Amino acid sequence: MTRTINPFVVTGKIPTAYFCDRVEESKVLLNALTNQMNVVLTAERRMGKTSLVDFVFDKPEIKTEYVTIAVDILHTTTFKEFILAFGSAVFDRLATRSDKLMRLFASTLRSLSASFGYDPVQNSPTFDLKIGDIVNPAYSLGEIFQYLENADTHCLIIIDEFQQVTKYPEKNVEALLRTHIQKLQNANFVFSGSQRRIMEEMFFSNKRPFYQSAKSIRLEPIEKAVYCDFAISLFKQGAKNLTADAFEYVYDIFHGVTLYVQRIMKDAYAETPKGATCDKELVKELVERYIAENDERLREQMAFISEAQKELLYAIHAEGKVKSITSAAFIKKHRLKSASSSQSAALKLLEYDFITRKEQIYSISDPLLDLWLSRMNLQP
Repeated sequence: MTRTINPFVVTGKIPTAYFCDRVEESKVLLNALTNQMNVVLTAERRMGKTSLVDFVFDKPEIKTEYVTIAVDILHTTTFKEFILAFGSAVFDRLATRSDKLMRLFASTLRSLSASFGYDPVQNSPTFDLKIGDIVNPAYSLGEIFQYLENADTHCLIIIDEFQQVTKYPEKNVEALLRTHIQKLQNANFVFSGSQRRIMEEMFFSNKRPFYQSAKSIRLEPIEKAVYCDFAISLFKQGAKNLTADAFEYVYDIFHGVTLYVQRIMKDAYAETPKGATCDKELVKELVERYIAENDERLREQMAFISEAQKELLYAIHAEGKVKSITSAAFIKKHRLKSASSSQSAALKLLEYDFITRKEQIYSISDPLLDLWLSRMNLQP
């Protein structure tokens, strides 16, 4: 029996045949990395940053010449947790490639020697790093970078959600990382982040350690016409049809955010029998189902913020886009407490990624949250 493949991938690596566009971005990223440049990659969340890097890392000129290492630090809250994530990723992707690299890892990371063991079943060394093993994070970090420098192959490392390092309680983490990275000749980095404001401050402010240390690539939504043609072609390959207005409805309602467009198209493909057509009415129904599916998660997310923050969030949602959250007119219209209260609430909502600010314009960060708020008919 032949297994049916749904071509709209929403988890894991996207096969080349199902990867839409990003021709220019992938070319720029590939050129930068193969010319030993570091890259800062920014985009809103769910726009496909990780998928783009995976796509480039899978290209022959990368796979045959480099070792690629991915480190996701979104979950980390301290420098020690960063060391745990970074060290474990280096071990898994690099040290395990050969006995020579394993011995080098063990001899270089002496401060973490308690983490090394031996698996008699697999007949191989193990590296079971725990937070408590990291006594001197700065020293251990230096050992990891020394190991990367002495490895017998060039490494390409993506640190996902890199802005997280600015939230650690420890001081000078940015400066410490920058000191090691600028000396490293045997590895290059992709610093990926979804909080543009923080990432741009980190890399484009002359007061910050990473100032002008990496080539900038910004991911915007895939062009609607290109994405539409691609989606229609994938339906046709499966002997199915998709109307242009159905796709455009999904694209517009989710503002072109890749993950959401992919998810609704995936559901639409699954719901459309061979020989049938997916129209606007079907995707409207699927969008409503998806909003309902996320209801509990979004309610829990809202419970995380204070009353003042909710009031400002509702006000921004009601307006769509807001230029001045502290103006007397805005405060009065939405019955907010005060300009200072709104400013404080905005700082937290920006930090929590509930809202975004582009060119001094505030809006809801997540189109799905925006749609959910509309369905809840919440008022400030």
